[in-house]
Amino acid sequence: MLTVQELAWFALAALVLVLTPGPNMIYCISRALCQGRSAGLVSLGGVVLGFLAHLLAASFGLTALLLAVPLAFDTIKLAGAMYLLWLAWQAVKPGGLAPFEPRELPHDPPRTLFLMGFMTNLLNPKVAMFYLSFFPQFLHPERGELLLQSLSLGSVQIGISTGVNAVLVCFAAGMAGFLNRNRRWMRVQRYVMGTVLGLLALRLLSEKRAAA
Repeated sequence: MLTVQELAWFALAALVLVLTPGPNMIYCISRALCQGRSAGLVSLGGVVLGFLAHLLAASFGLTALLLAVPLAFDTIKLAGAMYLLWLAWQAVKPGGLAPFEPRELPHDPPRTLFLMGFMTNLLNPKVAMFYLSFFPQFLHPERGELLLQSLSLGSVQIGISTGVNAVLVCFAAGMAGFLNRNRRWMRVQRYVMGTVLGLLALRLLSEKRAAA
């Protein structure tokens, strides 16, 4: 249903998304830094459940929309490209987010950590916009069931996000020390990320929909 090249592009976009500092990353890393690795992983479990909620809502909603209004594809494609350009600017602008800076948080029990991780992701506009604006670029009505395609893409995104965030949580303390000693590396990383996001946006704008 999806080509290897399409899955590679999508995996790259999902990787860039998870490496762009946002509420999910900042919350999980902050918990790991102030309450330990296990607290960060429990918080990540709640974040993953939030991803599933976003995925199901977007998959059913997008399937209905694209089948009912074919012209919605071009509108959503443009919105997705504009959103990626906005993320690129957020990555390179002065004073960007720094997820590895220590933050004072109260020590909470696992149930609270899990729930807060879930709510942090559920209310995260970055995730909602990614699903709603980027998924349609890789959906092809002429290839069969749209819902199955969407769920397949979501599985790739959730797997990448879970894996990357788990690594960040497990090595948060060491990375925080390294980045605090190497501020120049952090600036270079932000510019590389912004460039990749910008190239993805241009790729989306040049992509044409296959005929049904």
